[in-house]
Amino acid sequence: MKVVARFVVSAALLAALALLVDVSGVVERLGSASAPWLAVGLAISVPQALLLAWRWRYTAGRLGIDLPFRVALAEYYLGNFLNQVLPGGVTGDVSRAWRHARTEVPVGAAVRAVVLERLSAQAVMTSVAALSVAAIPALPLPARVGAPAALVLLGVLASRVGRRSGDAPSAAGRFRADTRVALLSSDARLLQLVSAALVVGSYLAVFVVAARAVGADAPSTALLPLVAPVLMTMLLPVTVAGWGLREGAAAALWGVAGLTPESGVAVSVTYGLMSLISTLPGAAVLIVSVTRSPDRRGRRRPAGSDASAGAGHPRETGSGSG
Repeated sequence: MKVVARFVVSAALLAALALLVDVSGVVERLGSASAPWLAVGLAISVPQALLLAWRWRYTAGRLGIDLPFRVALAEYYLGNFLNQVLPGGVTGDVSRAWRHARTEVPVGAAVRAVVLERLSAQAVMTSVAALSVAAIPALPLPARVGAPAALVLLGVLASRVGRRSGDAPSAAGRFRADTRVALLSSDARLLQLVSAALVVGSYLAVFVVAARAVGADAPSTALLPLVAPVLMTMLLPVTVAGWGLREGAAAALWGVAGLTPESGVAVSVTYGLMSLISTLPGAAVLIVSVTRSPDRRGRRRPAGSDASAGAGHPRETGSGSG
């Protein structure tokens, strides 16, 4: 029922939006979309996928797990495809963790590698969204001040969790220990931060390209503060791939910024379609997966081996048991 409900929510939100904006204006913009700009957006998705796969491999390597890059890339494409076509927005990530755990990798370690890789990028996106809200002068002052304040509070809470001991034989203790090893240690945090920032930057770039494709001529300085808050709505697990929520948020923020809501909706729809198309290699991975046995190549790295060959250094003793 939840699956059906989320499809219904997306459809209902889009239907409600159609009553509030000029649908013919949206359709006109979509129909005149620039093919070269669309090609640029799809081209950006390729290095984006490579970077996402590398980040997952690197994070897994920090936890003592070998994850061949080719496998990581194929599984990431599959995961992103599932996130686009199935409700909730996390089905693909569950798939990555589950399929990785079907190898000789401990289940807990496989799950934590996926969770930590996603969390680090989401932390950067959240930061960008909060700062973007503060940079939209047309928004009410409480919203512009409250978003950065909430971000600071989250940072303080996260740092307190990170300082707590992670050696306790509990799921929470293992997660804290793995967070320190994979994300917060001195030789990991810069790479994690830079790679996460590049991933977030690629999402923002694709959205701006979508705007250019449908003829939105507002300067990038006016568009960029609107993008991250719109994309953050896709994290709410009540729709399919953010459809409906994303378009509603775009219409509202475009209107607040003095732009036409129809333009915001057209940009958001274009972004959604480009995102879907960019994940189609994952459909090929899915077809291969259901027609032959999975290639179980992920494996636990032997104790004391040098993880730098895979992407990081060996994890701390005791933090990788699943």
